[in-house]
Amino acid sequence: MKPNPAGSSPEACRAAGQAPQQKTQATPMQAPRQKVLVTGGGGYLGFSLGSSLAKSGTSVILLDLRRPQWKLSPGTEFIQADVRDEEALYRAFEGVDCVFHVASYGMSGVEKLQKEQIESINVGGTKLVINVCVRRRVPRLIYTSTVNVVFGGKPIEQGDEDSVPYFPLEKHMDHYSRTKAIADQLTLMANGTPLPGGGTLRTCVLRPPGIYGPEEQRHLPRVASHIKKRLFMFRFGDRGTQMNWVHVHNLVQAHVLAAEALTVAKGYVASGQAYYINDGESVNLFEWMAPLFEKLGYSQPWIQVPTSWVYLTAAVMEYVHLALRPICSVQPLLTRSEVRSVAVTHTFQIAKARAQLGYAPDKFRFADVVEEYVRSTSRRSRGSTARTLLRLLLGLLLLLGLLALALHLVGLQPSNV
Repeated sequence: MKPNPAGSSPEACRAAGQAPQQKTQATPMQAPRQKVLVTGGGGYLGFSLGSSLAKSGTSVILLDLRRPQWKLSPGTEFIQADVRDEEALYRAFEGVDCVFHVASYGMSGVEKLQKEQIESINVGGTKLVINVCVRRRVPRLIYTSTVNVVFGGKPIEQGDEDSVPYFPLEKHMDHYSRTKAIADQLTLMANGTPLPGGGTLRTCVLRPPGIYGPEEQRHLPRVASHIKKRLFMFRFGDRGTQMNWVHVHNLVQAHVLAAEALTVAKGYVASGQAYYINDGESVNLFEWMAPLFEKLGYSQPWIQVPTSWVYLTAAVMEYVHLALRPICSVQPLLTRSEVRSVAVTHTFQIAKARAQLGYAPDKFRFADVVEEYVRSTSRRSRGSTARTLLRLLLGLLLLLGLLALALHLVGLQPSNV
């Protein structure tokens, strides 16, 4: 992952208010090294954000239940802990100047149907993160929310932070969107909370759409798997339906800028604010995905299916999954909320982020990400084939060895003739 230019600022996470003193090895002439913590630091966005901040000279703690699959950058520390464990959070937050709360659960696929897990992590975990920020006198908290807090299946065209209200909680179809909306509101309501001994907790939320980029592990591999299984031979929804995406590089940039915008140096401009973050472009999903079909060697979906049929099928698959979950796992091709997300326009402006944060998204091509994905999977595939051939060769040698041993033993048997 290449470093984010926005993450190179020495003010990337300068403390707001009265931050606690920290131990540092810096000389008296140097500014104390800032310390930040990223929940969900084992995931794609969290790890990318932490790596970018570490390259700018910030001390970074990545906190997650799942270990990162990538090598840690110098200046980063990994703590294996659950955001639902308050005491573990309290120990990890010691001396931290800024918390990026990225951890969440239930974004896509079968995860979306795990109600209790989603509730406990997205809502319960966020409450604990806020409480521990106050107890540890952490002056800044940035929450990674989602556009789904306002989108519930009704068209939104170029929505902004002032004109589009939260979608009613009781009308959300999926647990992820509902719980993210609750956590979004909890974070904004915590803004201005007095800290023990002086200072103030300042918060803001970022609302991205789907994320893509090099080594992304959630969206692209899942869609690619469905394409290879010939499960995406059809398309649905109006061809004019639009949505946004955000490259991980741009989303990391937005997080770093948000942290800066919660400091006195920036006039606390982001304090209590929400921002939509995307690449600044609106696309039709099937057209946007065209390079993936092409690079995998499959034709693009040409069978147009009524959205109502797809929606009904998704509903049936959800109920089948829930009914059979105690026995076996039946993976839905799409969930109802995913069908709605593909079939209904929901696009958002980033003017507020540009004006207040200085957000300036770089241009990226999805085709480049696809090309890198195909190259990496080809390398893994070749490696897997080589390992399979090696295992077959070793098995054959073992079989020949056993056969030779058997023949030798037979030759040693005394003859009865």
